[in-house]
Amino acid sequence: MTDSNPVRLNQTNLNRLPPSVRVPGYDRNQVTASMLHIGVGGFYRAHQAEYLDDLLHRPGSTGWGYCGVGLLPQDAAMRDALQSQDCLYTVVERSAAGDSARVIGSLLRYLHAPQDPEAVLGAMASPQTRIVSLTITEGGYYVNEGTGEFNDAHPDIVHDLQQPHEPKCSFGFLVEALARRRANGLAPFTVMSCDNLQHNGDVARKMILAFAHQREPALAAWMREHCAFPNSMVDRITPATTDEHRALLRDEFGVEDAWPVATEPFKQWVIEDRFPGGRPAWEDVGAQMTTDVVPYEKMKMRLLNGSHQAMCYIGMLLGYRFAHETMQDMRIRTLVTRMMDAEVTPLLQAPTGIDLAAYKRTLIERFSNPTIRDQLSRIGTEGSARIPKFVLPSIVDGLGRGTSVRLLSFTVAAWFRYLTGTDDDGRPLPVIDPWAQRLQALAREGGRDGSVLLGVHELFGDQLPNSAAFAGEVKRALASFYDAGAKATLDRYVEA
Repeated sequence: MTDSNPVRLNQTNLNRLPPSVRVPGYDRNQVTASMLHIGVGGFYRAHQAEYLDDLLHRPGSTGWGYCGVGLLPQDAAMRDALQSQDCLYTVVERSAAGDSARVIGSLLRYLHAPQDPEAVLGAMASPQTRIVSLTITEGGYYVNEGTGEFNDAHPDIVHDLQQPHEPKCSFGFLVEALARRRANGLAPFTVMSCDNLQHNGDVARKMILAFAHQREPALAAWMREHCAFPNSMVDRITPATTDEHRALLRDEFGVEDAWPVATEPFKQWVIEDRFPGGRPAWEDVGAQMTTDVVPYEKMKMRLLNGSHQAMCYIGMLLGYRFAHETMQDMRIRTLVTRMMDAEVTPLLQAPTGIDLAAYKRTLIERFSNPTIRDQLSRIGTEGSARIPKFVLPSIVDGLGRGTSVRLLSFTVAAWFRYLTGTDDDGRPLPVIDPWAQRLQALAREGGRDGSVLLGVHELFGDQLPNSAAFAGEVKRALASFYDAGAKATLDRYVEA
């Protein structure tokens, strides 16, 4: 416990912070913002920015710093918080062993695109910028999930194709900046996706090039030849920042920080080593550079992210709010463990050096960490993007191999039941999804009939709704949710 006079976080006050708080040990004025990151959320700040902060403490790394960009109007709150703190913020690492705090200095600037789009385009088009990285969520790549193709009907895309020099979405900014670089005889920057997508770099490449082709085929051809889109796998559980985190930092560490981030001790980053314009020496601070990210990302997305989907919807239907509460319910713990062991693991090839049994035990430990207080509402955000990416691929593979998809199908049915917006006791459930209005209307219309939501072609395509094994499992589980309730349905599935 500190004294009652917390220190306001900013560059001038760094030397006034308590000795228990680690601060940047390098001169931030000597660091060049040669990387730009779109989507300065909690995950980026606890992951990529922390890796770079570690690296900046090593000699010879000052050529690499971050300029952050917020694209959404609501990002103005983060802009105000970070700019008032000279773009410094605190990461609080939480575990049963205790809490630790460190100030991150690798974020040097923060630009808010709705306020000053030209400043963002200028930074991207600058010769100084060599990498543009992205954490824009799984739903931010404009993929038609039913076909895997580019969704050029999305209003963001329509706007940016009609007004290419005044973009609003990430693709519009990226392609306009690349067009300016091409016109000025500059090489393109590397586009680095850090989102939870299998083949995230390949997905980014396909969708961004499709957008560029509709804007100007010659520009798309230049990008196809010269622009790199490396794949990566990222992992660190990072709940949304709350007032509780601000109070913890103030009361326990004596730091007044408007936008800290809390996270777990574990972090992992596997990166395809394809950066024609150069890159930081991430391998010196624990990242793994490789030529093949696929086994790592498939393992992580299907086991960790798939299990998150399995726990969060049934958890919310039962009245839980946090991930660790679901793990204290032995029925949900059994559901998650059995789904990983029986339905997902047989479909995976273990990456080199990874013991899958140990990895799964670590996941259960991480999910159970009571200090993180990871919100189920956060895990369940954008189910329309996460279910197709984290759950459906295992179902497709399982059906192809003739293995069980019973618990995976239960997860889809739990999502359908959750989309009605209330639990069995009538308590409201937070449905945060860009498709919320459409999906909730269909969930209420269909009720216990799962075929209504399974008919959303953009999510399920043609194959899965026509699979008797899958559609039948979903319909049976969903009917049980309506007829017997969430608790009895969960009991039935874990006791069988």
